[in-house]
Amino acid sequence: MFESFLENIGNYKQVGVVSHVRPDGDCTGSQIALCRWLRSRGIEARAFNDDELPDNLIWLQKSVVVEKPSASDYSECDLIILVDGNAPHRFGLLGDWLKEHDTPLWMIDHHPDPEDRFELSISQTDASSTAEMIFNLFMEDDPNLIDEETAKALYTGIITDTGSLQFESVTPATVEAVAELLRRGQFRPNEVIERIYSNRTPEQLRLLSRALHTIELHADNQLSVMTVTREMLSETGASPADCDGFVSYPLNMAGIKAAFLLKDFYDDGIRISLRSRSSLDVNQIARNFGGGGHKKAAGAWHSGPPETTVKELVGAAITQLKAGE
Repeated sequence: MFESFLENIGNYKQVGVVSHVRPDGDCTGSQIALCRWLRSRGIEARAFNDDELPDNLIWLQKSVVVEKPSASDYSECDLIILVDGNAPHRFGLLGDWLKEHDTPLWMIDHHPDPEDRFELSISQTDASSTAEMIFNLFMEDDPNLIDEETAKALYTGIITDTGSLQFESVTPATVEAVAELLRRGQFRPNEVIERIYSNRTPEQLRLLSRALHTIELHADNQLSVMTVTREMLSETGASPADCDGFVSYPLNMAGIKAAFLLKDFYDDGIRISLRSRSSLDVNQIARNFGGGGHKKAAGAWHSGPPETTVKELVGAAITQLKAGE
């Protein structure tokens, strides 16, 4: 998979590794591990993201620190690599910067339908995560480069993007990758899990309680809609990042086929998280609203108001449910 990557990476000296805005465990773990691999090759590699890391991922920054980029930072790069995303406009400042610059652009990603503007595109849609793909880069090149720091970064990426190995995207190769990371990294997996998940604050739990009370069920209790508003954040003292993962809670209800979380606290509209535990393709629904992702997990945006958002979102899901009957 990485033959062309390995053949050509030596032509570059200063590489920017960029992850998508609103960073998660997969994009962060992947870019940290990739930067460490590049540095092992004598390449100056820097990690960039327009947004700050969530609190539960800050600990991953040791030898690699994820920086907020400027235009001048990108201008210093002779190669830019996108990880865990295949559309530059979803990478913040970089999308606009690329409109005026022709710096070579590569991509490593597991999402479907990549744009065709990349000089090198490494796409594997059946991979559980981008971190699993970066793991394969190490295995193809030199497995001995996987030390504790790299192993923890890749393990974080795989675990967070697979629901702790619960999602349909998990394959025998995924589980084998995790086993190899544990062998080579020599760390206790429960310690990483606790850093990622066992850090709930009182504010976050109060917000969760409020959010659960907003659940609306549609289509004979097959669809769930949950909402978090600006007022709820203010009243609980929580932050926007505190509602990460809320969308998955309704999926525990019997009969639910898909769950939607409306984040109604941004100035430019409503951001939507979509999750499915059935044949319902939420990526297809998200694309109707200028978003995308995977069949089981996606994100989208709507201009509002909330009532219209819910009507159109649920309508699109019901149309797909009926088509599958």
